[in-house]
Amino acid sequence: MSAASTSAPRSAGLARFLPFLLWAPLLRTPGVLRADVLAGITGAIVVLPQGIAFATLAGMPPQYGLYAAMLPCLVAALFGSSRVMMTGPANAIALTTGVLLAPIAVAGSDDYVRLVVTLSFLIGVLQILMGLAQAGRLIEKVPHSVIVGFTCGAAVLIVSAQLPVLTGVSLKGAHSVAQQWLGVFGAFDQWQFLPIAVALITIVIVKLWAPLNRRIPAMLVGVVAGTLVAQLVQQAMPHLPALRSVPPLPGALPALSMPDLSIETLRRLFAPCLVMTMLASIEAVAISRALAVRHGQALDGNQEFIGQGMANIVAGFSSAIPASGSFNRSAVNSAAGAQTPMSGVVAAFALMGLLVFVGPLARWLPLAVISGLLLLVAYGLVDRPEIARIWRHEPYERATLAITFLSTIALSLEWAILLGLLTAMVSARIKASRGH
Repeated sequence: MSAASTSAPRSAGLARFLPFLLWAPLLRTPGVLRADVLAGITGAIVVLPQGIAFATLAGMPPQYGLYAAMLPCLVAALFGSSRVMMTGPANAIALTTGVLLAPIAVAGSDDYVRLVVTLSFLIGVLQILMGLAQAGRLIEKVPHSVIVGFTCGAAVLIVSAQLPVLTGVSLKGAHSVAQQWLGVFGAFDQWQFLPIAVALITIVIVKLWAPLNRRIPAMLVGVVAGTLVAQLVQQAMPHLPALRSVPPLPGALPALSMPDLSIETLRRLFAPCLVMTMLASIEAVAISRALAVRHGQALDGNQEFIGQGMANIVAGFSSAIPASGSFNRSAVNSAAGAQTPMSGVVAAFALMGLLVFVGPLARWLPLAVISGLLLLVAYGLVDRPEIARIWRHEPYERATLAITFLSTIALSLEWAILLGLLTAMVSARIKASRGH
């Protein structure tokens, strides 16, 4: 037997434990590494305001959200299965963390911080057990209509979350889509011109640069050019309200944290841990599945659970809030031209570099520029041809598509997936009973 024939099975066996061996050879393809590096840098820039905002939602100091986009992102990229999904702080995960732990401890206190990092660790342990138990096979049973409805609903959530930034209207306690839209449009007289203009300029720059996207990602060009335009306009028109920008960032790297595995802490976190594990797993599964379908890539659901679990275990030791797949960052990563999970590795190190070396400069980055990028991302998430095809030619999947979409907007993400799957099962039964 030749050396080549013996090395192939050996590599395949190692790939079960070191999945990055499967995609590492792709980096030798001309242009792939360069695309991943630039996409990773773009993702690191996008996560700056998100990490801070999501940490606040979770009741944690701002740096804990940014730390979730460092080592957890790196580990998930190396040991997960998805080629383009970015792991880190996520809106629903952060919000649910704050809601579940608020009755247990005072937000921001030392006890609260200790509980959150312990929660990250426990979520990771349960996710790894799910992967070892082959729970990832459930991914293959998610109908395509559920994925299309979910991504379309996620696009609406992204747009809704950006309305206050775009208009300059401050909303207090408005979390649902209806509250956000009614609150913003009910205060039309308070809208500001400059953030809307900056976001639109960023969008136009990205679209104009699109033909050159392979050389330099259009979104990265949009961030730089949009920021420069915003600064020039503010200097030329000082009478306009100042743009909101990324707040001051900590310059330190993640500090070592130790999960508290005492019986009392485990008792306090038992129910939150179960809920958060379900939410983080379902969200990561839905995002990775949607991206795999969109890119025509294979996905090992069991390995993805293990990758997510390892990421959250690392989060528990690196002062990070619970991590999961991020729709915003994953969509930006895909749109920026990422080819392999190396973009996630680059994003983690790029964020570390930003905090250590150029953290003070982040205050020049307007949130309106980031909003412009996210509006483009939301537009790209809506699979219009597939929606039209399902609506015209798949009558038994219309209800699944519609209910998943509406549930994503009106309910939490985990309920959207569960209701979508339940509707798909009922539709399949009806279809079978009618002989179709």
